[in-house]
Amino acid sequence: QLKEKELDLIIGGPPCQGFSSHRIKNAGVNDPRNELLIRYYDFVKIFQPKMFLVENVPGLLWEKHKDYLNNFKRLAANSGYNILGPLKLNAKDYGVPQNRNRVFILGLRDDISISEGDWPPSPTHFKDKKPYWVNASEIFEKPTSSIIEKITAVLGQDVAQKLKFRNTLKENKSDPNNIHMNHADYMIERFSLTPINGSREDVDFRLPCHSNGYVGHKDVYGRIRLSLPGPTITTGCFNPSKGRFLHPWDNHGITVRQAARFQTFPDDYIFSGGIISQGKQVGNAVPVNLGKILLKSCVEIIINNFQRDDKNADEIS
Repeated sequence: QLKEKELDLIIGGPPCQGFSSHRIKNAGVNDPRNELLIRYYDFVKIFQPKMFLVENVPGLLWEKHKDYLNNFKRLAANSGYNILGPLKLNAKDYGVPQNRNRVFILGLRDDISISEGDWPPSPTHFKDKKPYWVNASEIFEKPTSSIIEKITAVLGQDVAQKLKFRNTLKENKSDPNNIHMNHADYMIERFSLTPINGSREDVDFRLPCHSNGYVGHKDVYGRIRLSLPGPTITTGCFNPSKGRFLHPWDNHGITVRQAARFQTFPDDYIFSGGIISQGKQVGNAVPVNLGKILLKSCVEIIINNFQRDDKNADEIS
């Protein structure tokens, strides 16, 4: 059995639907899932790890959710933790081909010190200097010459020539995650009219829920933009009605495998269940490459504290 203060680190991402940014007005304020942030604290209180790290959506910082956040911070402080954050990090700044803003809270037990610059980890990729952000094109296999011509016509030759694609010739048909949503024929026809980088607005795609004048999100049913980091991968990442999840040139939503690539999962990582279950596993994850960088920083903080303690012990002796 684990004892108090035996754990080095607890990492968690309490369910974020109640804090999700798509909610409006006071929706989500009384969502019972919000209490799971406090339930996460219960584990911290029981095990007293050297550090803890929480991940959640930016909506956690909204004024309407401040009571949950302040209560969490108060409880952690009362248990002897110094809180760094909350702060927002974007996965695209850490080599992930995805525009994904998330909130992180780091808690340090009061016997753990930290040096300036240890947290948060510095960005590794940039918009205007090398190494550049990783664009969505790198998720997909190189298209045919006719598709490249269409891409060039839309993006221009200079941009199109700089696009990088995967080296594999075609998708692995034996991959259980190489599946996409089955669409009705009339939807496929509309998709076929959506140009490279285009959206539903390019084909006068008026949704039934917009008949009363509601504009809605312009990205739904949009094609993924090749020359930019991809969209935020959510649990509905396989469904073009949930965001800009339409394949860049094929007339269907992206596959679960392609969504997983946006999350920087290796192709040999297998997600189980049906497409809905697979989508939840992919969309709820912290991008692998970002997770590695955050974990490395946490480990280094702990190691530095041990080295400091050993040095102090040597000086005393």
